[in-house]
Amino acid sequence: MAFVVKHKIFSKAWFRAYSLIFIGALLIATGYTFFITPHKIVPGGVYGISIILHHSFGTPVGLVALLFNIPLTLIGIKVLGPRFGAKTVTGFMLTSAFIDGMAWLWGSTALLNDDPLVSAIFGGAIIGLGVGLFFKAKATCGGTDVMAMMLGKWTGRPLGQLMMLVDSAIVLIGTIAFADWAIPLYSLIAIFVMGKTIDGLLEGLHVEKVAFIISQQHDIICKKIIQDYKRGATLIEAEGLFNGSSRPLIFVVLNRRELSMLQEFIHDIDPKAFMVSLNASETLGKGFRSLEEKIKQ
Repeated sequence: MAFVVKHKIFSKAWFRAYSLIFIGALLIATGYTFFITPHKIVPGGVYGISIILHHSFGTPVGLVALLFNIPLTLIGIKVLGPRFGAKTVTGFMLTSAFIDGMAWLWGSTALLNDDPLVSAIFGGAIIGLGVGLFFKAKATCGGTDVMAMMLGKWTGRPLGQLMMLVDSAIVLIGTIAFADWAIPLYSLIAIFVMGKTIDGLLEGLHVEKVAFIISQQHDIICKKIIQDYKRGATLIEAEGLFNGSSRPLIFVVLNRRELSMLQEFIHDIDPKAFMVSLNASETLGKGFRSLEEKIKQ
């Protein structure tokens, strides 16, 4: 049972996890009911299939998603082992109930009836926020995620590629079913916004910069980083491929403002320096967000 994160019932961690799942399910249902489903947007997944069937045959989105999720989860447990615990089951059951409950109370009209583009953006953001809360509770959304995991076990392909393949196939089916070539555009926008929202929620919005610096003035640069920016840095002994000469490589993580100031400083003391900067999606450790804080959240 190593894949299933358990909490003592009625403990603080238990209440926190199930509160996140409850709020997440409510947000996912809100995104689908008010923004995504009425415009026939198909953002992949089990709910994308359910939306296609809903507009083709009038079936309830939540109930159909539940009928897909239950067997997929049972098969997933058999194939992959006990990766899907009570929290995942609770999550997709609540989501299905909320979607059909909201649809019954609200109807089938979009909140932004004449603007599918903005609906795709709003819906994707709200659903992404809900899915991110599921992940924070150490639960999954089931559905095609499970299908992709099983395909990954059988084919050996990366999970991200398989999830994209499954979602793309569902978007294509929606395009054919609705005979509307605007569907893939709005669907891909919704998928993109969902992904960015999930990343932002899980990793935070503070993107640090990773810098690699090669300079003859590496001693002065290291002193500047340590004394003025109060940052640590690592000096790596590297070898140039052209002439085989040994040269020090500075590795450092800074925020955007510090990187900009460091670039100006390096330009002043060594205009011929070589520097590469990259986005760090998440930085954990001394001087940044602590690993302990990340795990607790």
